[in-house]
Amino acid sequence: MILLEKEKYGKLIEPLKTVTINNLFARSVIENHVFGSVYVDNANNPKTFYVAHPYGMSLLFGNFNNHDFNAKFRDYALNINQIRKRDEWMQVFPKDWDIVLNDLFKGHILKSSENTRNIEVNIVEINTRINFKFNPDKYIEFKQNNSLPDLKIVRTNEKMFKCMKGTVIPLNFWKSAEEFCKKGVGFSLYHENNLASTAYSSFVHDDKLELGIETAREFRGKGFAHYVCSVLIDYCLENNYEPVWSCKLENTGSYKLAQKLGFEPVSRTPYYRLSK
Repeated sequence: MILLEKEKYGKLIEPLKTVTINNLFARSVIENHVFGSVYVDNANNPKTFYVAHPYGMSLLFGNFNNHDFNAKFRDYALNINQIRKRDEWMQVFPKDWDIVLNDLFKGHILKSSENTRNIEVNIVEINTRINFKFNPDKYIEFKQNNSLPDLKIVRTNEKMFKCMKGTVIPLNFWKSAEEFCKKGVGFSLYHENNLASTAYSSFVHDDKLELGIETAREFRGKGFAHYVCSVLIDYCLENNYEPVWSCKLENTGSYKLAQKLGFEPVSRTPYYRLSK
């Protein structure tokens, strides 16, 4: 398991095209839109890949029968040598990896419904990742039944990029405010002159734009998220982008908001939390 030099990230472009689950975050890393990490089995002719986004999402894909890589990855995933300083949330492709990991992590796998509070290290917790498909007709129906109130919603600029507080903020998905304003897009909602909620492109690749949303804690529960997301979705439709939404099943707020905005759940995949 080798940490790949950024100059060689291009070696992942073609293999990543074979991955059919949502992998826009991995593309952002290998296309150098954000600072992440890439591990491979062989620096010159890689067949097994692990891509980690700085926000904590990761993707394991490629050859699942690579025993040397798998043994080293087990130590990394269980954080045996305390290399990782934070949890990582991993998806895998193809599904054969699920069988391999079940054996590799035997004795260390827990379901999300089990109590992990007293187990702080060397665990892998299995959650569920939901991928949605945007339904324009359902979105139009939502718009017809939910007129936009008199709220101040403006295009997100560099100052707003730096000011937004929370965890799912543009700052965690882009190298800089300048890069975000040049290659991404966002809209910010103000309440009584306070920045309350921002919907933005966490990833943009080809004709796909994945939505990110954060509402400041003191402004939650007011319905701001679906209004500001609606403005971003309108932007997508006007500019021929397909809106993309994914979330953890256990994130009920995001799950319900997605469906309100016209997104339909289409697939469920295991979502592994690699404990720090």
